[in-house]
Amino acid sequence: MLGNSMQGLPPLEKRLLYHACVLPIATYRFRLWFFEGAKNKTTFKILTQMQRKAALWITGAFRTSPTGGTEALAGLIPVHLHLRKLADRANLRIATLSDTHPIGSLLSEDYVKQAEVHHCSVSHMAPALRDKVYGTIMEIENHHHELTEVFKPCAPENRPGFRLMDCFAAQVSFNDFKINMENEALSVTNRKVELDALIDELKEDEHAVYCGTDTSLPANIRHQATLAYLIYRQGDVVHRARYIASRVTAPDVELYAICAAIVKACSLPDVNNITLFTDSIASARRAVNPSVHSFFFKKKIKNLFCGARSQSACLIPKDTKRYSLRLGATKVKWPHERDPTTTNTRF
Repeated sequence: MLGNSMQGLPPLEKRLLYHACVLPIATYRFRLWFFEGAKNKTTFKILTQMQRKAALWITGAFRTSPTGGTEALAGLIPVHLHLRKLADRANLRIATLSDTHPIGSLLSEDYVKQAEVHHCSVSHMAPALRDKVYGTIMEIENHHHELTEVFKPCAPENRPGFRLMDCFAAQVSFNDFKINMENEALSVTNRKVELDALIDELKEDEHAVYCGTDTSLPANIRHQATLAYLIYRQGDVVHRARYIASRVTAPDVELYAICAAIVKACSLPDVNNITLFTDSIASARRAVNPSVHSFFFKKKIKNLFCGARSQSACLIPKDTKRYSLRLGATKVKWPHERDPTTTNTRF
């Protein structure tokens, strides 16, 4: 089907098909039967047989090949570990639900928030009864305390009319640039002249800072993604830093670099104009969206704008091949085994 060991789809595409089309269907609504204390040996046997067939198809191995080795060669995590990973994520994802979500009404008093308590909730159970009851709700109750971060899905900054771009749309601008393919050389030259004039103008403003960010996502999976940023004021570097971002995607590390530079620029004294040069204008737009990932950044920039209505921020894309504030992120190679909490490296 769709190929064999000699021709057809390569193993990577077969594995992608299995992950994207087969596995989500096989694990649909698994939380109804997969929880601590559940007896699901027969179900695991069926799923293991399914994944064994997929591993044999991906690798083209013989039917007598061992299941564990074939799954390892195909890059497939064992079914029970995959379900455990999904269950742990689901347990912690409860914290991102709204305060009045129906699931909250089934939990104890510590996690019910503003939901109406259900008459069959955990809060109405005696301590002796809680130890005898098994289910998804009880597993969430037992593991919810492991989450240390605080999420505010209905934070005031996320309400329509109170969002960053609703309140300060005139003070945040995106200076996007698209190359004219009919006359590319002239288009790039004009853009460079425009940015040179902008930087000369920023150098004359003592209340303005301009930042440059750069990221690197190494092809070697043993290394972590890195980022760096520079902050200039009147032509002089006032701050520079580079960080390790662990194993993340390119948009995430770009967003991390933008947020790190903006947060640091907001902490500088007497600043009312921040200009940022970035490789990803899409990540810059994402940084001001009302979502959980960038709440800290939006809070900092909103505090800056609330200080004076004349303050502004401008985010500009840069092409590192033509017009560059090139940094040292690509020179950093940090093995993934290093402790990510000690990665604040400056150059």
